[in-house]
Amino acid sequence: MSQIKQAEHSSHNLIMEDRKKLTVSGVTDIDSFDEQTMVLYTQMGELTVRGSGLHMDLLNTETGDAVVSGTICGLMYTDERQKSGFWSKVFR
Repeated sequence: MSQIKQAEHSSHNLIMEDRKKLTVSGVTDIDSFDEQTMVLYTQMGELTVRGSGLHMDLLNTETGDAVVSGTICGLMYTDERQKSGFWSKVFR
């Protein structure tokens, strides 16, 4: 049974509904979020969600599920985690 759970948790999907609701599976962690930008770590890389009035409606790293609502303007993947040292935060 744990093999089935592991296989389900290893998938990564995005479902966007009318640019108002984004459902993401395969989320492993979250870096930051505010009303304009959310940075999620997924099994396919770092996912940055940009928009306005963004809210994290659900975040469950055990199941890998997240739901974001608001006006979604853009999605961008980065393959590697950014280093979160002092200089990387200054130049964000």
